[in-house]
Amino acid sequence: MDPIGNLLAGFHIVLQPANFFYCFFGVFIGTLIGVLPGIGPLGGIALLLPFTYGLNVTPAIILLAGIYYGAQYGGSTTSILMNVPGELSSIITTLDGHQMALKGRAGPALGIAALGSFIAGTLGTIGLMLVAIPISRIAIKFGPPEFFSLIILAIILLSSISRGSVVKGLMMAGIGYSLSFVGIDPIAGRERFTFGLTHLTSGLDLGALGIGLFGVSEVLLTMEKSVQTTVINVGTKLRGYFPSLKDWRDSIGPIVRGTILGFVVGVIPGGGALLASFACYAVEKRVSKYPEKFGTGIIEGVAGPESANNAATNGAFVPLLTIGIPSNVVTALLLGALMIHGVQPGPFFLRQHGDMFWGIIASMYIGNVMLLILNLPLIPLWVQVLRIPQRVLLPLILVFCIVGSYGVNNNILDVLVMIISGGAGYVLRKAGYEIAPLCVAFVLGPIMENSFRQSLIISRGSFMIFLKHPISASLLSASALLLLFSAISRRKIVAVELDA
Repeated sequence: MDPIGNLLAGFHIVLQPANFFYCFFGVFIGTLIGVLPGIGPLGGIALLLPFTYGLNVTPAIILLAGIYYGAQYGGSTTSILMNVPGELSSIITTLDGHQMALKGRAGPALGIAALGSFIAGTLGTIGLMLVAIPISRIAIKFGPPEFFSLIILAIILLSSISRGSVVKGLMMAGIGYSLSFVGIDPIAGRERFTFGLTHLTSGLDLGALGIGLFGVSEVLLTMEKSVQTTVINVGTKLRGYFPSLKDWRDSIGPIVRGTILGFVVGVIPGGGALLASFACYAVEKRVSKYPEKFGTGIIEGVAGPESANNAATNGAFVPLLTIGIPSNVVTALLLGALMIHGVQPGPFFLRQHGDMFWGIIASMYIGNVMLLILNLPLIPLWVQVLRIPQRVLLPLILVFCIVGSYGVNNNILDVLVMIISGGAGYVLRKAGYEIAPLCVAFVLGPIMENSFRQSLIISRGSFMIFLKHPISASLLSASALLLLFSAISRRKIVAVELDA
C-alpha cells in the first residue's frame, strides 16, 4: 500500500472513538503540564505511564505522544505571561516572549507561538513519514554488534550534552545500567539482585522509577523556591491573538528555519527540544540584520525557538520507531512503554506493526489541530490555572504520584521504589548530576546486554566482532572521538577558570 493509503488507514484507526478520546486527552494534559511550571513532559509521562498499562498499545502510545508534543505548546504560555518556562525547551522563549508581553503584545506572542508550533508540528510529521521507511531499510542491516555500539554512542552523546561533566553523566548511565540488571537474567534465566523478593523478579517498575526521579524530585525542588511571579493579563477576544501581516513577514523565515533545524536536532541521539530551541535562537540571531534587538521583545525570538522545539519532538520519533533507540530521555520513557506492552520498535516495526505506526502518525496530524484549537481560545483558562497556589498544587501532584505508582500492581513496594528514587533524584539534582542518562541507560540496558551477549555467542567469545563489523567499528570510533573531544574541551574550560 502506498503512503497515502497507509495514512488514510491511520486516520481510520485514530478516528475510532476510544483512540480519538485518548489523542485529545493526551494533548490536553500535555498542554496543561506545559502551562504548569516545573512539571514538564518528563514528569507528566512518568506520572501517567502506569495508567496506560491497562490500555491497548496503540491508544497508550497515542496518549503519551500527545503529552510529549502537547507540552511544547503549553510551555510558551507560562514563558510569555510569567517569565517562567513551563518546561525546559521554553526557557529561550522567555527572552523575547515576556518582553513582548510587557510591551502589551502578549496576544501576538502567544498567537505566533501557537501557529508556529502548529506549522512546525505538521511539517515535522511529514518529515517523519518521509524518512522513517528509508531509515528502517538501512537499520535492517544492523545485527547485535551494531545495536550494542549504537547504544554506547547514544548514551555517550546524551552524557556529553548533559549539564555538568561528562564523567558525571557516564556515572549516572552506569547506575541506570546497573538497575536494569534487577530481575531475571535474559540468557541464563536465573534471578539476580532480587534479594529474595518475588516482586522484583520482573525488574524495577519503570513507572514507579520514573515518577520518583522526575515527578517527586521536581516537586521537592519546586517546594524550595519561594519566587513570587505575576501573571500578565490578556484579552479574551480571539482576534487579539492573531499576528499582523508584518509579524508574519518577520516570522515566516524563523519558522521554516526552526522547523528544519529542530527536526534534524531531534533525530540525532542526545538531541531534543531544549537543544533545538537554543540552537535555533543562536541561528536566528546570527542571520538577523539587527541581532542587537534580540532579547528586547521581537517576534522572531519567539517564532523560531517555538517552531524548533515542536519539530524536534517529531524528529525524536524517527530513531525511536525505526531503530529502537531513544534520542532523549522522554523517548526513552516511550520506548519503555512500548516494551511494557510487548512491542519492540526497530527495523521491523513498520512491517510488524504498520497499523500502529500510521495510527501514531495520523494522531500527530489530528493532535496538532487540537492543540491549535486548545491554545488560542482557551488561553484565559490557562491564565486561571497559572493562578493556582503552589501550596495547593504540589500536594495534589504528590498524591497523584503515590496513586500512580501503587495503582499498577497494587503493591506497596512500588511506592517504596518511587519514594527512594524520588529522594535519590532530589539529592543527585542538587549535587549537579543529570538523571536523564540514568533513565535512558535503565531503559536501554536490557537491549544493550542482550546485544552484547548475543555478539559474544556469535563470535564464540571474541571481542573483535565489534571491530570486524564496519558499522559497529565506525560507531565505536565515533564514541571514542566524542569522549576525547569532551575531555579536551573540559580541560580547556578548567584551564580558563584557573587563569581567571
